[in-house]
Amino acid sequence: MLRETILVFATLLALAYATQVNKCGRAEKFADGNQIRITNCDEQPCKLKRRTTQTIEQKFVADKDIENVVHAVSAIVLGVPLPFVGVDGTSACSSISNLDGTPAGCSLKKGQEYIYKRDFDVLQIYPTISMVIHYALMDGNHTVACFEVPAKIVK
Repeated sequence: MLRETILVFATLLALAYATQVNKCGRAEKFADGNQIRITNCDEQPCKLKRRTTQTIEQKFVADKDIENVVHAVSAIVLGVPLPFVGVDGTSACSSISNLDGTPAGCSLKKGQEYIYKRDFDVLQIYPTISMVIHYALMDGNHTVACFEVPAKIVK
């Protein structure tokens, strides 16, 4: 009985920690609810409080050998993508690790699972608006990993 109780508690804790996000370009959720986590975002829209730091963590499997990974991050406001200055177009290599926590860099191997983890600041200058965050990792024109999540910047 104790074992079942602990299992149920652990499952509920994992579900509470997960962030429900959509696959890019679709209103379809990821099959594994624990694939993507965003701090303080347990329901949509994510409320991003100004003057705080958020953490994004995403598990992904490389679908081909990859040598370089760059961020493609934008806020879609009224259908118009606005790049996140300071993140969009920058290298993501230092934010990718192997499952055991060792740095993977950007020499990713096909079929291997990786973890992408990065902190980002919600700046005071950001307006309090609703948006859809488009967060992609790219290798040239090839999408390595991507998700979208409704969000709102709050005071």
